[in-house]
Amino acid sequence: MTAARGCRGSVPEILLCDLDAFFASVEQRDCPEYRGKPVVVGGSLSGRGVVSTCSYEARKFGIHSAMPVERARQLCPGAIFLRGDMGRYRSVSRQIFAVYERFTPEIEVVSIDEAYLGMVAGEGLAAAAEIHRAVREELSLSVTVGVSVNKLLSKIASELAKPDRIGTLWPEEVPGLLWPLTLEVLPGLGPVSVQKLNRIGIGTIGQLAAAPLELLRKYFGKSALLLQRSARGIDNRPLEPLRQAKSLSEERTFSNDLADEEAIRAVLISQAESLGYRLRTGGLRARKVAIKLRYGDFSTITREQTLAAPTDGDLLLYETAAGLFAAHKGRPPWRLIGLRVSDFSTGEQLTLFDALPEEKEKELQRTRDRLREKYGGAVLYRARRLLKPPRRGEE
Repeated sequence: MTAARGCRGSVPEILLCDLDAFFASVEQRDCPEYRGKPVVVGGSLSGRGVVSTCSYEARKFGIHSAMPVERARQLCPGAIFLRGDMGRYRSVSRQIFAVYERFTPEIEVVSIDEAYLGMVAGEGLAAAAEIHRAVREELSLSVTVGVSVNKLLSKIASELAKPDRIGTLWPEEVPGLLWPLTLEVLPGLGPVSVQKLNRIGIGTIGQLAAAPLELLRKYFGKSALLLQRSARGIDNRPLEPLRQAKSLSEERTFSNDLADEEAIRAVLISQAESLGYRLRTGGLRARKVAIKLRYGDFSTITREQTLAAPTDGDLLLYETAAGLFAAHKGRPPWRLIGLRVSDFSTGEQLTLFDALPEEKEKELQRTRDRLREKYGGAVLYRARRLLKPPRRGEE
């Protein structure tokens, strides 16, 4: 996609920078023997583990993120299966974000491999080209960059440009370029929603944009207006740099509905560790913890708990999330599990009674972070992640 001619005035531009198959690409970069081969990276190689990411060679076999590792093995027994090395990935991620910081301080971190960048009007495309070049030449990795005037359109531009390219999608291009496409292109629109829309005769984004709002409300309730605005390319969400962010979140959607509670808790541990690390990196502590659950029938709930004192601790985040899940899990299966932290502060507020346990946990976190940085993510992890002993060849 290329930018259409015409004036967009002084509207700031937003870049969505998304590393291509990040974990797998780092492995292929650092291990030449993996290049050109299907590589699958997962948090656990037990039968209950799920794929974190996979190389494009593996995707040709139908493997994708959030797929059970066991299913990935069935699709491609000859693939290279790796536990992953979060310490190394985070180190590389910091190098990449250092590249982004050369161009703007306005950076909203989405995840370890994805970020929105705020740019002055008219400078987005040139910055995207320089970022793309710098990541390739300095770090030997590929990044896809979407450029537009809001998060939604920059995200779509990035998805349509993958892999390793720069894409643009401007508001004036929405009718001609976006509306003819199928519904799956819209971020956040899952297969169940697509099926609902298909059943009422809506198969393209343009048809969704033109559908009667009352018809959409009949099937999607309060989400109908947001759904239609997305189809029209409208997104008023502001950019939220880490220090200005109101919340941080991690979500995992499963390609097949999941009924295994232990697997859900394993994902929650991974999410808690990731969010804890992001909080500590930003010098933030969160007072509120929330989980998001989506069931097999696509119904969704969110439940939140306020902590006695703000925290950046992995263990407390996990224990709170696990408690919320236990209290509100409902009946399986589950389609999505998400963890969100909010209500941030930058100071420490410990009581006399919780100081000693929290200090012990903080020291454990510092030790774990140091070990991850030096030896990699697999050297130290919580016992619950060992759901089953690894099979031979998974060591």
